[in-house]
Amino acid sequence: MSFLEYRVKQAPVGLRKVLYLNWPLVVLLTAVASVGILMLHSIAGGEFDVWAKRQAQVFGAGLVLMFIIAMIPIWFWRNMAGIAYLVAFLLLILVEFMGETNMGAQRWINLGFMQFQPSEMMKFSLVMMLAAYYDWLDPKRISRPLYVLIPVLLTVAPTVLVLMQPNLGTSLMLLLAGAAVMFAAGVSLWYFGGVLALVVAVIVGVFTLRGTPWQFLHDYQYTRIDTFLNPGADPLGAGYNIIQAQIALGSGGWSGKGYMQGTQSRLNFLPEKHTDFIFTTLAEEFGFVGAFSLLVLYALIIGFCLVAAFRNRDRFSALLIVGVAANFFFYIAVNLSMVMGMAPVVGVPLPLLSYGGSAMLVLLVGFGLVQSAHVHRPR
Repeated sequence: MSFLEYRVKQAPVGLRKVLYLNWPLVVLLTAVASVGILMLHSIAGGEFDVWAKRQAQVFGAGLVLMFIIAMIPIWFWRNMAGIAYLVAFLLLILVEFMGETNMGAQRWINLGFMQFQPSEMMKFSLVMMLAAYYDWLDPKRISRPLYVLIPVLLTVAPTVLVLMQPNLGTSLMLLLAGAAVMFAAGVSLWYFGGVLALVVAVIVGVFTLRGTPWQFLHDYQYTRIDTFLNPGADPLGAGYNIIQAQIALGSGGWSGKGYMQGTQSRLNFLPEKHTDFIFTTLAEEFGFVGAFSLLVLYALIIGFCLVAAFRNRDRFSALLIVGVAANFFFYIAVNLSMVMGMAPVVGVPLPLLSYGGSAMLVLLVGFGLVQSAHVHRPR
């Protein structure tokens, strides 16, 4: 034991927990959120009050919430996993009856001071539930069909509710997050092979049943697929968003046009520039260097999470951290694939950059769970 470790162990419990926090992770999260606030300030034409001020306030509140969650022992969150999942599931049902509708989708519950999206809460409630399930389950039973069916049902049930809103992007992320935790828990690869075959069958069904009463997707979702396959077919309509995003990405060049100098965003060619397509504004103003630097920050956040998971000898904690890291990665992967034309536009925000209260808060709650697992890990 080093002298520093000895001095930490001699500190009062409260101070010891603060010292045990994964501070590099806190710094990285703050750095990415700061970039997001700067970009929102730029997008608003130098006006801080339009989007940046509220984003900064939400991040500050989320950071405090993250610290509070980190101080609570991880066993408490293990015991709360079932309740958190049930509450999130009931809220998804409630959305179907009294949810707020925006842009043709019924996804939000109006809390008065903000619009809350229960599907965001479900992303991490599902991870908690699956981590608690595999912590309880005898490792010898992990790949037995009955014990594989239970987490599949826990994942598919909320996915169906989210798909009904409709919200294809979040439903896809729920499936991927559930699969990531099951993979990390040690479920046999044969099951994943079967799921892959099912995915191929579903894709075939999506195109085969189009235009029939049994089509899998809504018409607007089919339009998104058409736009993804050929955005130039309707450059002023359905393909407009992705074409303008690609122009912004390419026009930034190596070092960009400079802060607040992006013509695509300043002249309002860029759609949803403060939410789903904020990465294109960053790439236009700071070029390849700025975009790559952001990706490095994201990679470091995921890397610190995975290192914390590998070092944690508590099964629930390790799986929980992997699930949160996977969720964070899928946020990034789906959004960047979308804005670069590598995937259909599905409305997934870029974490810590895109404007949005509930997504930011829930994401920081997830990292609060990571910090709790790190602070209270067996030593």
